[in-house]
Amino acid sequence: MTNEEILAQFGPREAMEYDVVVVGGGPGGLATAIRLKQLAAEKGTDVTVVVLEKGSEPGAHILSGAIMDPIALTELFPKWKEMGAPLNQPVTDDAMVFLSEKSSFRMPNFLLPKCSQNHGNYVISLGALTQWLGQQAENLGVEIFPGFAAAEVLYNADGSVKGVATGNMGIGKDGEPTDHFQIGMELLGKYTIFAEGSRGHLGKQLIAKFKLDEGCDPQAYGIGIKELWEVDPSRHQPGFAMHTAGWPMDEQTYGGSFMYHMEDNKVFFGFVTGLNYSNPYLSPFEEFQRWKTHPNIRYYLENDKGEVTAKRLSYGARAITAGGLVSLPKTVFPGGALVGCDAGFLNVSRIKGSHSAIKTGMLAAEAAYDAIVANRQHDELSAYPEAFERSWLFKELNKSRNFKAWFKWGLTIATLMNGVEQFALRGNMPWTLRRTKADYEYLKPAAECKPIDYPKPDGKLTFDRLSSIFIANVNHEENQPAHLILKDASVPVSINLAKYAGPEARYCPAGVYEFVKNADNTERLQINAQNCVHCKTCDIKDPTQNINWITPEGGGGPNYVGM
Repeated sequence: MTNEEILAQFGPREAMEYDVVVVGGGPGGLATAIRLKQLAAEKGTDVTVVVLEKGSEPGAHILSGAIMDPIALTELFPKWKEMGAPLNQPVTDDAMVFLSEKSSFRMPNFLLPKCSQNHGNYVISLGALTQWLGQQAENLGVEIFPGFAAAEVLYNADGSVKGVATGNMGIGKDGEPTDHFQIGMELLGKYTIFAEGSRGHLGKQLIAKFKLDEGCDPQAYGIGIKELWEVDPSRHQPGFAMHTAGWPMDEQTYGGSFMYHMEDNKVFFGFVTGLNYSNPYLSPFEEFQRWKTHPNIRYYLENDKGEVTAKRLSYGARAITAGGLVSLPKTVFPGGALVGCDAGFLNVSRIKGSHSAIKTGMLAAEAAYDAIVANRQHDELSAYPEAFERSWLFKELNKSRNFKAWFKWGLTIATLMNGVEQFALRGNMPWTLRRTKADYEYLKPAAECKPIDYPKPDGKLTFDRLSSIFIANVNHEENQPAHLILKDASVPVSINLAKYAGPEARYCPAGVYEFVKNADNTERLQINAQNCVHCKTCDIKDPTQNINWITPEGGGGPNYVGM
């Protein structure tokens, strides 16, 4: 049954009205809700706010490095330390290391530009911070609905956004309601703030509908893959933050790693691959596994005898919005706004986006609050982008606006020119680099590229996808329609496999896409949707843009612990 048929038979949906509806219970969405309630309390007014979170709880789907700059959190909660915010491990040392296959070179710290320095920042679990923010929001009177995925944008007759509808529950794989069917509900607001994270399902639709990216460079993305390990105390250096560039990436492929030492002998290991890579044989997941075999990395996971003594605790993957200021769309439209990575506020030169998500959520909240007390609704919150352009965040992003673009000339030139811009010019460069191609357009036909022979995982230091998603606690209700929609079912074999050697089987970090043989020896694409970690890479990198990621039933997906 189509959604229209379901509504005709089982509708109408229950509707709940609020002043502000927030889609996404991450740092940006929760900061929006918190700031609205703070303003209402300060000024003796009442503002009703609801937050929809598709994960089983706030923080369940959150994945980031993460080193956090507390600047925006301090603005939101000046006494966050006394309040118990889980920022426990300050950064004690920075290292920028360039790798070749067997050796390395560490840049002297006095040459590190300001964007690469982390004094005053903290190594954190962003999931833990998100849980804490959720508690603060509820303490202020925010309603949070975990396990409810916003599946549809609702519009007024004049075209303005009036709210969202949650997805129906209990629809079987055949599209028919089951015995457990429950129709979705409508959350209506004077303003709706979208904070879904990178490549948000509804944010993508809004950008297209309102042409918010008109005049902007195409957005750029990376995929970040991360593991949490518990290491031997003798290998643990609390607060040590290391970033690497070079091997296993080649000179022309954007990518790099991070290793962050938390408290309690916990270490985050992660690898980011730019999704503008050209070789369809490249696998971001396999590159990450291979990176861990470098002597500089495996040192932290092995003893002096070469035995792995560390224990892998968790795994996850997530797309990263990395285009910066030149790719930033218009952030407001009639009835709502985009905040955080749904718009693309991450500072790729600092590998940080949590502080910008919190700041933009606060700015959107302040604009929405002023509009509500002025008896406005469903118009454009123009005060939000105006406030952003006056903020410290705009100045920060402006200084790094060229960072990612330099890498189209390779690692050496990018390192040199970013050094000039960030170290010598302090981000005050008189030029702006532009991009004209989306990430998926960079993929070359397989015939023009060299296959990459990745070593088999050993199950101790390196792993396969299925054992990885097991410790990501991925779970979906199996009897539901696939949330990965092919616009044309023939394209994966006729074009992607024939021309690009089936890149979806490699760029997916969760084993969702698999080419299998039919009885007549032809091939077909099998979609293992239950494996999905909601990273959105397929939606971004598919060379024919034939895959559309939509929200599955609420509560499904990964359930990250300690990440």
